[in-house]
Parts: sequence; C-alpha cells; structure tokens
Amino acid sequence: MNRPGRPLAYPLFIAALFASPVQAADLMQVYRDAQANDPTYAAARATLEAGQEKAPQARAGLLPSLTLSGNTVWNDNEYRYKKQPAFNGDPQYNSNGYQLALSQPLFRWQNWVAHDQAKLQVAQAEANFAQARQDLILRVAQAYFDVLYAGENLKAVQANKESIVQQLELAKKSFEVGSATITDTHEAQARYDLAVAQEIAAESDLEIRRRSLQAILGKEAGALAELRKSAELERPQPDDMNAWVAAAEKDSLAVQIQQANADIAAREVDRQRAGHYPTVDLVANYGHAKTLASTTLGPVDNDYRNAGIQLSIPLFSGGLTTSRQREASANRAAAQSVLEGTRRSAALSARQQYLGVANGLAQVKALQAALLSSQSALASNKLGYEVGVRINIDVLNAENQVYVTRRDLARATLDTLLAQLRLKAATGGLGDDDVARINALLDPSTAQ
Repeated sequence: MNRPGRPLAYPLFIAALFASPVQAADLMQVYRDAQANDPTYAAARATLEAGQEKAPQARAGLLPSLTLSGNTVWNDNEYRYKKQPAFNGDPQYNSNGYQLALSQPLFRWQNWVAHDQAKLQVAQAEANFAQARQDLILRVAQAYFDVLYAGENLKAVQANKESIVQQLELAKKSFEVGSATITDTHEAQARYDLAVAQEIAAESDLEIRRRSLQAILGKEAGALAELRKSAELERPQPDDMNAWVAAAEKDSLAVQIQQANADIAAREVDRQRAGHYPTVDLVANYGHAKTLASTTLGPVDNDYRNAGIQLSIPLFSGGLTTSRQREASANRAAAQSVLEGTRRSAALSARQQYLGVANGLAQVKALQAALLSSQSALASNKLGYEVGVRINIDVLNAENQVYVTRRDLARATLDTLLAQLRLKAATGGLGDDDVARINALLDPSTAQ
C-alpha cells in the first residue's frame, strides 16, 4: 500500500516509459487509406468487375444452349359436318407436354468476332482501372503536397509576423529614446497589420487543403510527415526527353485504352459483315405430349426425339445489314483518328512533364542558393541597423525576402516531385514503387 501523502510516482513513470511517440502519417499510409475509402476509386473497381463479365458473356455465344419448356392446354372444340352429321361433336379435353431442346452453334462468324471483341473490352476495362489507380496516386499526392505547402506558407507568414512584431517593438523603443523617427514605427505597424491579414488567409487555405484531402480519404488525415531537410531530388531516368516521348506514345494508358477502342471498332466491321453469312447450328429435341381426349383409342401419349443440322441463309433484310456495316466502318475511321490524337496528346504530356521535372530541379537549386543569399543579406541588414547604416524598413524587407524564398523553395520542391509522378503516369508506369520512392523523402518524426 502507498503511504499517506506519498505521490503515485511509479505508475506515472511506467506510463511515460512505455509511451511511444506519435508518428505522422506519410504519403504511403495516406495512399493506402485512399485506396480503401475513395469513392471514385471504388467506382472504378466496380466498373472493372463489370467489364470483366464481357468475356463469359461472349463465350456463351459459342457454347450450347439447353432449354426445357412445358405446357398444359385445355381444349374446347366444336365440330359440325353437314354431310356427315354422325361425326358432329363437342369434344373437351386437356393436353400437356414438355420438350428439351438443345442448340449448338457450328458456324456463326459474328459470335466468334464478338468473342474477340470481348477480350479487347476486358483489356480496355483493365487499362481504365489502371488509369484510375494512377489518377488516385496523383490526386492523393496533389492533396498531400497542397497540405504541406499550405503549412509551410503558414509557418512562413507566422515567422514573418513574429519578426515584424520584434521590429515593431524595437522601433517603438528607438522612437521613445529618440534614435528613430515615427516613420519607422508606422512602417513596422503597417507591415504587422498586413502580416495579420496574411496569417488569416494562410490559416484558411490550410484548412481548405486539409478538407480536400479528407474528401478523398473519407476521414481526417491528421498530422502529415514533412519532407526531410536533406531530401535529394533525382533527375529522370533515362535522362532523355525523346525516350520518354516514345514510351508515352506506345505505353500511355490513354493510348492503350483508345487502341483497344479502335481494335473493337475494327472487329465491329467484321461482325456486321457477318450478317451476310449463313449460320449452321446443331439442333436436337426430346419431348413428350399427352392428349386426354375422349376417343375410341383413349388418351394419346407421344414421345418424340429428333436431331439435325439447321442451315439459315440471310437473303434480304431491307438493307439493314449493309447500313450497319457502313456505320461500323465510319466508327472505325473515327476511332483511328481519336487514337492518333491520343498519341499526340500523350507525347505532348510527356514533353511537358519532363521539362517540368528538369526546370523544377533547376529552380530548386537556384532557390536553395537564393535562400542562403537571403539569409546572409538579412544578417547584414540586422548588423547595419544596429550600427545605424540601415533603417528598420531594410531589415523588414530582408526578413520578408527570407520567408518568401523559403516558401517558394517548398513550392518548387513539391511541384517537382509531383511532376516526377506525372511523368511516370504519362508513360503508363506510375505505381506503388513510385509512391514508395517519394515516401522515402518524408520524415514521419516531423509533422505538418
């Protein structure tokens, strides 16, 4: 038992000993949450499952069909023979029966073409889902980076505000002792009021960015891991724009989707042309019919079995088949044109994203140098103010330049990372490995 008056130190010590630090969510964790909760991605998954059913549906046109049918009929007849009145009568009776019918297509060319189309439709559905997965990665990365940038912007605004507060207090004290003019105080006050307005706007922007990420995840993301201070950005591999363009023209998911669409349109021409071809089916029937009629022979039972080959030759359908064939040919030409346009768009996107990465890397390097220069300029201005060769506004401008440069550096870094992801997406190669590579540049111990 604890002695009266002694604090319960041991339980608190043990709780503190076993308490683990809270880790911020990183990009990979947020991406996994988005895969489980994003409604757009869930709709794409369901659409894929629906598209995969095209294959068994088309296969059914090549397989036999078996049908069981039955009937029961009440017959109420009236016979009147003028020359043979003896045969007149009003027979009433019930008849019933059943039939099992088998049909196996032997030659239906349109069904084989539809089977080929179904394979292309399944491939198209899978490419659509792959594109939805890439879009999810880009949407999550964009929303994640927007939150990081909004946080960096808020920190820069708050740091700028804090420095302005210090300069405002210094200006007031200097004015009181007569070593500065009232103009310095007014300038610092004006900068402070502007910083307050900027802080309100930055806080609002951060909240909006967080809600945008929440709309994808279906829940609040919580603290997010920031970029490591020592994060090194890599150049594209291969470091050749033409190689990326060639890959985009061939492997872009948009190109794959449209290529499948063009192939389906080409097969549709063959399918409509098959409307002119004969069809051959194997048919077989087995049935039983029973007539409960009041005849001298009593009820009649009939069992029948038959099998044979059925040939059907289309002769004329009012021009419908020919018109559908012309329609399919026009749709094929349209699909080919769209495919060419998609290839050109993929090539343009690859060029844009490659230049975005290359220019982003150069911009990051320049801003890193600019940040060092801005920090040196700030130190010089502070020293100059202390010795009287610089005025207060010079220090405020130098401090603001540091914060603006730091914010711009964060924006350039995040934009470059996003451009790297978009470059991979332009060639259809964006996947979980790329998310993991970006994720390695984050530090879960630092939270936004």
